[in-house]
Amino acid sequence: MRENEENGKKENVRVVSLAEARETGMPREVLISLHETEGVGRVTIATIFLYGVMKGPGSLRHTGDFLAGDWRDMGLSARQALAAEKSVRPAARERRRSRHAAGRMGAVTYLDDEYPALLREISDPPWVLYCRGRLELLQRPAIAIVGTRLATGYGRKVAEQFAEGCAGRMTVVSGLAKGIDAAAHRGAVSGACGTIAVLAGGVDRCYPPENAALYREMGMHGLLLSESPPDTILHPGLFPLRNRIIAGLSYGVVVVEAARRSGALITADLASGYNRDVFVIPGQVTSPRSLGALEYYRKGAHPALDASDIFQYYEYRLPPAARPKTGNGEASGACGEEEELRADELLVYRLILDRPSSVDELAVFSGMTFGHLHSILLSLQIKRRIEQQPGSVYHVL
Repeated sequence: MRENEENGKKENVRVVSLAEARETGMPREVLISLHETEGVGRVTIATIFLYGVMKGPGSLRHTGDFLAGDWRDMGLSARQALAAEKSVRPAARERRRSRHAAGRMGAVTYLDDEYPALLREISDPPWVLYCRGRLELLQRPAIAIVGTRLATGYGRKVAEQFAEGCAGRMTVVSGLAKGIDAAAHRGAVSGACGTIAVLAGGVDRCYPPENAALYREMGMHGLLLSESPPDTILHPGLFPLRNRIIAGLSYGVVVVEAARRSGALITADLASGYNRDVFVIPGQVTSPRSLGALEYYRKGAHPALDASDIFQYYEYRLPPAARPKTGNGEASGACGEEEELRADELLVYRLILDRPSSVDELAVFSGMTFGHLHSILLSLQIKRRIEQQPGSVYHVL
């Protein structure tokens, strides 16, 4: 039902600019509610915004109080209007906030300053992104690394090494799939600039299950990201939508290994359509798992042998390269400000960086004993990374 109603409207809806969306006055909580409303999709939300643009500034400011008839006036079907009225009620919004908090996930909307600017430039940006982990990674220069799920040993090794090199100055983006994606995340997750896994389903569930350990590590040291609300039932149509986010977040897409019909080439095609760059790591010309990627050279893809090729291409857009540590242990560079912290200190620091937290909250999120946690908090205060404010709430300095 949802797909039929959306497809019927798609051709008649134009892109809504950030300025237009903000001018309507729609509250971000209402946008999240609509995004999670059964039967209401991206096209319908665009239609609602365009109705607000037509009506004038502030016309959607009180949408949290709208009844079904008000939603019908904006072009929603009877089924959609009833669902929207129920979804935006205060009680429903409160249940939604509790669900997000219980799942240790946040939400970034198209209306928020935290929304990645590069993603806003694509023709169909997601209205809401759900996230778990290091939200600051959304603001860093990013490169996507994708490839086949049926990777060779060569492909996995190259992807991991390439991602490890890139993560020194850029955040590595991929899809947490088997094969090349997983290898890229493993190579980048400990890097200074980290890695983002864009999921087809919600960030509350790991797919595929065999990447469960990597999924948990990404939630602590990287960033899990998805357009899909929590508890979304995974289906094939969500993967191309996931791929557009991978391409949209990144300066360019690096294809490691891909057969002629590989899903990784969908991401490369999307990147080309978004005016992003496509790079290909050379593979064996006789290998079916490399043919799709290698044929992209005929479409103008750039060859890439290691991370230096990527850095050279984007030198004018990247922060300065990290310098070696000095005698007093200090280092500087694109993403090196956290490197002198121990692993357990870094975990707690990133939790507080995500949002100010009490000792009780940190104990739950970190899984540490109170004694160990207190010693880490004291160490972080001595290192002038955090401070304790009234109410025993810790903030990053």
